[in-house]
Order: sequence, then C-alpha cells, then structure tokens
Amino acid sequence: MLDKLIMDVADEGTTKENIRSLEETLLSNHRIDPNLYLEYDVKRGLRDSDGKGVLTGLTEVSDVCSYTSENGERVPAEGELYYQGINVYDIIEGVQGKRYGFEETIYLLIFGKLPTEKEFQMFLNVMSDLQTLGGRFVRDVIMKASNSNIMNALQRCVLTLYSYDSNPDDISPNNVLRQSLELINKLPLIAVYSYHSYCHFRKDETLFIRNPKKEFSLAENILHLLHKDGKFTELEAKVLDVALILHAEHGGGNNSTFTTHVVTSSGTDTYSSMAASIGSLKGPRHGGANLKVQKMFEDIKANVTDLTDEALLASYLQKILDKKAFDGSGLIYGMGHAVYTLSDPREVILKKYAKELAAEKDLMDEFNFYERVEKIASELIMKQKNITKNVCANVDFYSGLVYNMLGIPEELFTPFFAIARIPGWSAHRLEELLNANKIIRPAYKYVGTHTQYTPAEDR
Repeated sequence: MLDKLIMDVADEGTTKENIRSLEETLLSNHRIDPNLYLEYDVKRGLRDSDGKGVLTGLTEVSDVCSYTSENGERVPAEGELYYQGINVYDIIEGVQGKRYGFEETIYLLIFGKLPTEKEFQMFLNVMSDLQTLGGRFVRDVIMKASNSNIMNALQRCVLTLYSYDSNPDDISPNNVLRQSLELINKLPLIAVYSYHSYCHFRKDETLFIRNPKKEFSLAENILHLLHKDGKFTELEAKVLDVALILHAEHGGGNNSTFTTHVVTSSGTDTYSSMAASIGSLKGPRHGGANLKVQKMFEDIKANVTDLTDEALLASYLQKILDKKAFDGSGLIYGMGHAVYTLSDPREVILKKYAKELAAEKDLMDEFNFYERVEKIASELIMKQKNITKNVCANVDFYSGLVYNMLGIPEELFTPFFAIARIPGWSAHRLEELLNANKIIRPAYKYVGTHTQYTPAEDR
C-alpha cells in the first residue's frame, strides 16, 4: 500500500514536471512580434486604430449612437440606443405601468415592429405556453453535475435541449422562430433551477423547485422562482423588467452577437449557435464585467475606512488606476465604454431605477456611495489620460447594485444578462439566415516561416 502511494506521488510529480515542460515549449513557439500587426495593418479585435469597429455586416435590429457629425468631423454626443429604429428611452417610457415591457421588447426585436393589442395578447399566450420545462429534463439534466458557474450550466442545458427537439437541425425561419421563442422562455427556468441545484448539492441548502405562474410576466416569474418565499414587490418586478429591456440588445458588433452571426453563418442548428453566444458572454471582458464591478466595490469597502469621505475614496481609486490595488489591472470597472462617449443611455436609465429601488429598501447610503465613486472615478480617469471629454459609466456600473437589491445572487449576474440578451441573439440569427446566406470567414496573415519536415531520428 505504501509502495503504491509513493509510486502515485512520484507519478503525479513527474506528470506536473512534464506539463511544465510542455507549457515552456508552448510559450516559446507562439509569440508573434507585435510590430507585425502594424506592418500588415491588422485590425486587432476587428477595430481600427482609433478603436472604431470594422464594418463586417448590416443590421436593422438595433443601432448604437455615440457621435454626431459636424463639418465632416465626429463629435462626441449623449449616447442613444435604438431597437428596430425606436429609441430605448421611448420604449421604457412606453411601458410605464405595464407588466410586460420585456415581452413587448422581445416582440419588437424579433418581428421588427410594435404589436397591436390583439397581436400582443396572442404573443403573450404563446409565451406563457412555452414557459415550462419537463420534470424529466429538470431531474436528468439540470440536477446532474451542478457547479457554481451557472453560465456553464446554461450552455450544457441549451445543447441538451437539441436532443429533446423533434426537428433540431431545420434552420428554416419558421422553425428557428419556434426554437428561439422556446429558448427565450426556458432560459430563465434553467438558470434559476441550476442555481437552486448548485445551492443544494454543493452548499447543502434545502432544495426547492417552484413552477412558473402563467399569469406572471417573465420578470415576475424570475423573482417568484428565485426568492425562497416566492414574493416580490411591484417595484422589484418593474426594475427587473427594465433591466431585462436594457440588456436585450446592443448592436451586431458586440462579441456575443457577432458570435451569433458567425456561428449561424455556418448553417448549424439553433442550440449550437445560442450555446456559443452564451460562451462568449461568459467572458469577464463581456458579460462577466458586472461581476467584476461588484468585486471591485467589495474591495473598496474593505479598504476605505469612511465611504463618505471623497478624499479617501479618491486616494484609493487612484491606487486602483496605478495598478497598486484591487486586481492590479489599472481599471476602474464599470467606467468607460468601447462605443459610448458622453453617456451610456442604459446606465442613465438603470441608475434612475436603482435610486427608486434604493429608496424603497432604505439603501440610499449605498446608492450615494456608488454615485460618489462614479463621479470621482470619471474625474481621475480624465486627469490620468489627459482628456477633457467625459468618461461615462456604463450599464455594468449599477447593474450589480440593482441585482443585489433584488435579492439576485452573484452566481446569477451574468446568467441574467444571457436571459435578457437571448431575444437580441435570436433576432440577429433570424436576420443572418434571411439575408446573408454566406459563411463568415475573415482572413489571417501567415507570419511564420516554412521549414522542412525533420524525421524523428534526426531531431
């Protein structure tokens, strides 16, 4: 027994040593001279040298605006976001007092127009009928191999739904529409049930699985399924509904939506396409950014003795910018955006509702803390980069605060982004299928050297 243990340890040590050797070989043979990117004018990240995205396609689904044109020059402007040509501000105003704002937005994104009352009622009936998961699927798929990363669970479950579809490979528009609506309605259940499964099997908490109510909106059902008592306030449901609307779509060039176009262009099935988009959104540079913001605020609280003291906050935020605090990246997460300049319209709207929710929950001190950091961070970044134009907060800045106030755990921050974004992905998938009909295949310049093959005995 002892000899076997020694051999096992020895084998493990040898394996680790061999892996380290392989890692060194990998790193020494895959370094590209960064000057070559300039020499060949490579659009790294599909962006021009000024950071503007390279034009790779056409869309009518949404428009992201951050500049105006004056005398041929681009001038920074307040951000605007349009869904099928309609300003998102007007959409939010238009659903005031309504329970189904997100559902109306889904209809608009996929069908390209706002529904009549008759059309919308029919659509709600369809949505309600599709908002279900069979007990067999919950037991055999969701409850198996639970883990803390719910985004992985979403991918696994979405891919498995392929096996439950009687016609999974048909990519005709009518079948893809059916699949898309099913996924839009099933994803909230998969996310919440996966979280409850994780809490039960990994954290030894009591397992409870609640069925959705047909009379509830998607936002209401999410809170109903998530909260242990199944209860929520009218404002909580409204704020979640607004958050889902604001995250539903953001142009064809963001990483996950571009992934939708790329994978769809290959002619693959809906489940593979959506799983790929979820994988993209999982990344901390994309959908995982809101969790980074939350971790940063926790770090600030742990290191600043008085959160109301602007001088103390400024000192610590400067340390973050100088790569001497938090994660050493030099980034104040939630500040700045690749497209927006003066403001992110989603952040402006979400901040308003965050304030309302904070007032209801007696958490104004927390909201004021966030607002204080937003103001100071903008000033510090402008000074450090020696720029005069405003550095705006993006939608991730307040989304974590909103989710916390809604009783949404951190494990579900990015999955809720996916729940909101799948209508946009679906609209872009249908647009790609109906219009492009050509596989997306960009070019890469080979910068290696051609060499002769060396026989093994001569190496």
